[in-house]
Amino acid sequence: MRKLVLLGGGYGNMRILLRLLPNNFPEDTIITLVDRTPHHSLKTEFYALAAGTTTDKNVRVNFPEHERLKRVYGEITKIDRKEKVVYLEDGQTVSYDDLVIGLGCEDDYHNVPGAEENSYSIQTIAKSRSTFETLCGLPPGSVVGIVGAGLSGIELASELRESRSDLKIKLFDRSARILRDFPEKLSNYVKAWFVKHDVEVIAESNITKVEPTRLHNHEEVIEVDAVVWTAGVQPVKIVREMDAEKDRKGRPIVNKYFHLNDDENVFVVGDCASSDLPASAQLAEEQAERIVKVLTKRWRNEPLPETMPPIKLKGFMGSLGKKQGFVHLADTTVTGRIARLMKSGLLWMYKRQNDSQ
Repeated sequence: MRKLVLLGGGYGNMRILLRLLPNNFPEDTIITLVDRTPHHSLKTEFYALAAGTTTDKNVRVNFPEHERLKRVYGEITKIDRKEKVVYLEDGQTVSYDDLVIGLGCEDDYHNVPGAEENSYSIQTIAKSRSTFETLCGLPPGSVVGIVGAGLSGIELASELRESRSDLKIKLFDRSARILRDFPEKLSNYVKAWFVKHDVEVIAESNITKVEPTRLHNHEEVIEVDAVVWTAGVQPVKIVREMDAEKDRKGRPIVNKYFHLNDDENVFVVGDCASSDLPASAQLAEEQAERIVKVLTKRWRNEPLPETMPPIKLKGFMGSLGKKQGFVHLADTTVTGRIARLMKSGLLWMYKRQNDSQ
């Protein structure tokens, strides 16, 4: 039997499973999915789990079942491309003919002293649970510093405000304005929401040190009770340490077919794959669509196309609590209740699609 191994049950590999199951792959092939947890986690919703406005169950989707889909659970410690074997912490080994690495990312602390040791995270479901326990256990009037005002920081700050109206929330943004790469109308809408709901946005910040109860912003020392880090990501350690050509962010460089330049049997998808486009669930799914096409043609002994269709992201969506949101789609900006309903509808469709596998 030919062995297709998928490392990580994130958005990219879930899309691959959605396209291949139940019967869109050869009968002489088995698929093995390796993940540390027994379910797909909706990473785009971890901010709500951390803020305490949704439950653990609501940010999980069951992995599909199929007689030729094997699920292996554990922590990956090594990828041996020479022997075509993946090693797990508990001693298990998984051999492959084709491998898709979709292990995602972790926080990038940018070498800021104390940031990793003294801040909380929403990068994994386990870390989001821990962040929830801390934030929702703080005494009234506590100060929460959120470092990084990208989409994750914005959604966490707004959701936490709805969850805990008594907290003082400070959102630190390196830029002069929120979401600087998008239309000013969008930035102004988000900023106005924060002003109205008493979330302090500290623009042009530069966090130089993190202590258990202090944030150093430029020369200023700010007293805090908890810090959440949402200021950038990097590939997980196992991928950063892979023997492969990488970009300046430590992500393996892939060609137009999304496999390594020197290994056509190792594909990389999602946040840990080198790309000029911003990391997102949408990007991972588009990459996965192309990987499926490549695998399918190889299985059929058909030549690969000379060119692959370029990836064009449709836009992005964000929430400001449960009632407001913002959408930037096809150069059009939508804000308010309609935008929030659009995001909720997309999430519902995604869960329904993947639950029905």
